[in-house]
Amino acid sequence: MVALSVKKNLLILVLVGILAGFVPGYVKGQSVADIVTQDFFNGIINQADASCAGKNFYTRAGFLDALNSYNQFGNLGSADDSKREIAAFFAHVMRLDEINGASQDYYDETNTQYPCNPNKKYFGRGPLQLTWNYNYGAAGTSIGIDLLNSPETVTTDVTVSFKTALWFWMTNVRPIVSQGFGATIRAINGAIECNGGNSGAVQARVQYYTQYCNQLGVAPSNNLTC
Repeated sequence: MVALSVKKNLLILVLVGILAGFVPGYVKGQSVADIVTQDFFNGIINQADASCAGKNFYTRAGFLDALNSYNQFGNLGSADDSKREIAAFFAHVMRLDEINGASQDYYDETNTQYPCNPNKKYFGRGPLQLTWNYNYGAAGTSIGIDLLNSPETVTTDVTVSFKTALWFWMTNVRPIVSQGFGATIRAINGAIECNGGNSGAVQARVQYYTQYCNQLGVAPSNNLTC
């Protein structure tokens, strides 16, 4: 009887936590999966050109599988803030491979923790275009895969691909997400796009963000650009 009573009390606590929005992976009674529906996900994918490799690679199932490893994503202080985070993340989701990425040099040879494999390339891959050997190394450590020696896994395994994006987001973007969408642009690609670097790309991101916020029924944040 004691064991049954404990289990009942735990179940009540979990249910209360879900309703209050305190359980990882839940947004005030809704899971992230309830918000990122198949229709919502398809709407994002369908905006990509037919020639985009990611169009036939990224799947909602792969995203949800990856979410199991980063279940604090989409779980902020309020339901609206959580939905804005989800909208912001997907506004930044890009192509599968960086255009002409293989010709770029993303080797930081001063980084001894995650040394380069001279036979591998660390150009932008995945939803948030993971780049540099130190990011591949740290992301791989987080998800339990040696990405320094197999960076191409980011474009062959959809769950790993989304895990690298969620790792980057939770590590580099989540700490400043409350500062507005413009701050997320700066955290992801600020050196290239912000301060007039590529205003067209910034406006495209803002357009996607406001569109997704509208679809999720929340007002966009302030500070939209960078």
